[in-house]
Amino acid sequence: MNTSWDVVIIGAGVSGLSAASELRKSGLSILILEARDRIGGRVWTRHEPGLSAPVELGAEFIHGRVPETFELLHEVGKAALDTSGAHWTLHDGKLVQNTEDLFGDIQNALTRSKVLEKPDVTFQSWLDSSGQYGLSREAATMARAFVEGFDAADPARVSAQSIADEWGEGGMLDAPQFRPLGGYSSLLSALAGSLERDNIRLQLQTVVAAVRWKRGAVEIDATRFDQTFTLRARTVIVTLPLGVLQAGSVRFSPDLAAKQRALEGLTFGPVLKLSMRFRKAFWEEIDGGKYAGAAFFHSADTAFPTFWTSLPLRSPLMTAWIAGPKAAQLSTREMPYIIGQAFESLSSVFGGQYPELQAAYLHNWQTDPFSRGAYSYIAAGGSDARSMLASPLEDTLFFAGEATDENEGSTVTGALQSGARVAQEVARRFNRP
Repeated sequence: MNTSWDVVIIGAGVSGLSAASELRKSGLSILILEARDRIGGRVWTRHEPGLSAPVELGAEFIHGRVPETFELLHEVGKAALDTSGAHWTLHDGKLVQNTEDLFGDIQNALTRSKVLEKPDVTFQSWLDSSGQYGLSREAATMARAFVEGFDAADPARVSAQSIADEWGEGGMLDAPQFRPLGGYSSLLSALAGSLERDNIRLQLQTVVAAVRWKRGAVEIDATRFDQTFTLRARTVIVTLPLGVLQAGSVRFSPDLAAKQRALEGLTFGPVLKLSMRFRKAFWEEIDGGKYAGAAFFHSADTAFPTFWTSLPLRSPLMTAWIAGPKAAQLSTREMPYIIGQAFESLSSVFGGQYPELQAAYLHNWQTDPFSRGAYSYIAAGGSDARSMLASPLEDTLFFAGEATDENEGSTVTGALQSGARVAQEVARRFNRP
């Protein structure tokens, strides 16, 4: 095995694969090291026999019409599926279709409060004063639930400015949602297919323990199959998830003191996502079939407050979702207990009207040592944290990953864009086109 490389990429998630793909024609020698026995990182698709929809253990949705993602899917002959459908919410024991535009009320209150023009505060602080901006108690409850559920954030920690920016006109929530046909594994196939070159090598099941670096020279200690070895590189692209960086699982020498403020300005959100496969799609048949066009079901007072179907695909797959502080607590429990909580929540929503459960699929990203959480959000006062984390050190250590993307952080799109960005930085360092 070659022990000396121009570029070593730590992590074969979307950002690492994206960076390698962008650098493939540079002529640089590139080694990608991945601790897991698969590529993709927090993207993990399972294809189960007899099931028309893929099971996504990690990322699932495309937020908006994203050119980078759509083009990659096109390369492998796949489309992006529009996931629009009806939302139903449990009120007083009955499912009611959402018609009231409470989210519009929240957007208007954020605009009236001029939160982007004032010093940043936590979203909880903004909620506590939101009544003066005309926000009803019901809308405030929805806003808090959405911060926890969609952003996987703690309202007492997350930046109000970041939420206002995300939820405002033209932001992430102002765009349609899609799923990749065949799941996100289609996108991974496109990225991996572009790496079939002599100058690029991918090595799985390789755990990086230490990175010793100075300008223009890096030594990496890693272990594979209980064998420890050392690699040398002129540059390193670090795509470790935020939770891994914050935990210090990989030792850097000198340490990453220049990144400390960035790491303190970002938080890694917890998520539990349980996909349940039933004998049939029971929700399409009960109550005269009125839920056949349902995309989401919401129930604020149950352990799992959100469920979704696989629309526009028809399958007997129902996904239960919880995020934020409550997910952090539940993620410490064993899988049977978590499944039980999801079933109790489902019973509350549908009154026990469901057939036999055939399988349940869950990956606990919080207890996964190679992720330590789901995706990042900005803490109050951390408006520049993503750009600070992205900044290279001594033209030697470069940083990518969704947590480093200023425009689409927390998403697969952000990971893709960060990979393209860091590839350009590395190419400039080597004076390559």
